[in-house]
Amino acid sequence: MVDHVQSLARGLAVIRAFSAAEPELTLSQVARATGLSRAAARRFLITLTDLGYVRSDGRLFALTPRVLELGFAYLSSLSLPEVADPHLERLAAEVHESASVAVLDGEDVVYVARVATTRIMRVTISIGTRFPAYCTSMGRVLLAALPPEQLDAYLKQGGLRRRTSRTIVLPAALRAELDQVRGRGWAMVDQELEEGLRSIAAPIRDRAGRTVAAVNVSTHASRTSMQAARRDLLPPLLATAARIEADLASLSVARA
Repeated sequence: MVDHVQSLARGLAVIRAFSAAEPELTLSQVARATGLSRAAARRFLITLTDLGYVRSDGRLFALTPRVLELGFAYLSSLSLPEVADPHLERLAAEVHESASVAVLDGEDVVYVARVATTRIMRVTISIGTRFPAYCTSMGRVLLAALPPEQLDAYLKQGGLRRRTSRTIVLPAALRAELDQVRGRGWAMVDQELEEGLRSIAAPIRDRAGRTVAAVNVSTHASRTSMQAARRDLLPPLLATAARIEADLASLSVARA
C-alpha cells in the first residue's frame, strides 16, 4: 500500500510491545517482540525516549505516563454511551443476560446504552426508552443518589402507581427501600415494572463521586432466582460499573 507509513507502524509496534505483564523490556526483547532488528529497535526506542514516551536505565526500557496522551484525543471525543458500550457487551457475554445504562430525566429513567441478549419484556427496549424510576433497578440507584430535598420533592409528587402486584407505591416504603439501596450500593427490583422481570443495578459515578448514571442486568424471574442474581450477576455488574467509572475518569482528565 503506497500510503502506508511503515516507520509509524513500527514505532507503534514498539509501544505495543510493553504490557502489564512485561512493563520493562531489554532492547533484545523489544526486537524479538516486534520482529525488528536490534539496530532498528534501538533507533525507535531512542526516538521514543527523546520524545518522552519511553524511559531507560541504560539496560531496561519502559513506557512513561506520556503515552496516555496518545489516547486522550480519542477519549475526549467519547460520550457516556460510547464509553459504556464495550463494557456492556463484555458483561452481557459473561452473564448471558441483557445489560443497559440509563440516566435520570425528571421522574423517568432513559436508556442511553443497551446490549440485549433475549427479549424479556412485552415492549421492546431501545435507546431513548423511558420507564418510571421508582419501579426500576436503575431508577432506584439514581433516586437513592439524589440530594435529600430533591428526593423529598420526588416522593411528594404522587406519581407512584401500581404496575404489578409487587410494585412499591407507598412513599414511606419506597424511601425505606432507597435507604437500603444507598447503604449497600446497588438495587434489585423483583417484578415491579413487569411480571417476570427481575433486574439488578449499580451506580456509575464521576471523579467527584457523584452518581451520573446506572448500569443494570435484567433477567427473567423463572430463569434466575434472587439468590442466584446476587451470587452470579452482582459481582460482574459491580466490576463493569467500576470499569466504566475508570474510563469516565480518564475521559474527564482528557477534557481538562
